[in-house]
Amino acid sequence: MQKLKDLSRILDIGIVGIVRAESADQAIRMAEACRAGGITAIEITFTVPGAAAAIEAVTKQFKNDVIPGAGTVLDPETARIAILSGARFVVSPSLSADTARLCNRYQVAYMPGAGSVRDIVDALECGAEIIKLFPGETLTPAFIKACKGPLPQASLMPTSGVSVDNVAGWIQAGAVAVGVGGNLTASAKHGDYKTVTDLASRFISEIRRAREGR
Repeated sequence: MQKLKDLSRILDIGIVGIVRAESADQAIRMAEACRAGGITAIEITFTVPGAAAAIEAVTKQFKNDVIPGAGTVLDPETARIAILSGARFVVSPSLSADTARLCNRYQVAYMPGAGSVRDIVDALECGAEIIKLFPGETLTPAFIKACKGPLPQASLMPTSGVSVDNVAGWIQAGAVAVGVGGNLTASAKHGDYKTVTDLASRFISEIRRAREGR
């Protein structure tokens, strides 16, 4: 039941904030800045030193105000560590059937990366509820429109390369959500967390307008 609630919330806000930081402390501050701007689905990548501790800290600090997730998960061993640390969704740059199986066992949403129609079909067959289109820079909203013809059941989330300026195009093309990292959190590396919060709010507004057809 928790998995369904989390997926519903992620689809409702339409954005996952991706946190790639230089330390666990910085990751927590980035997560707080995202939450303050309305982004409550926070993916902490396993490129962050002490990522598991950061996920655990975010889980304890924000409780149900935030949906903590783990990113750059390459194998089931890392996925299990993330889940035991509090992650409620798991994201990978590509599909790992073994990771999908583990996430299904624990009823945690799995979002594998896909860059082709074949990748998308493989992810669907492994039970992925949301499929991460990655890397977004090499794809366009037209790719989603094309995929939706033969695969209307696929829930696609472009990640990497999504910005405030182009997010509406992705949503209007049929993306159920977007994943945003550097275009959201870059200023935090210079100690500017207010800009992260402001950008988070702008992303939420742009997604809402695009869904309303404005």
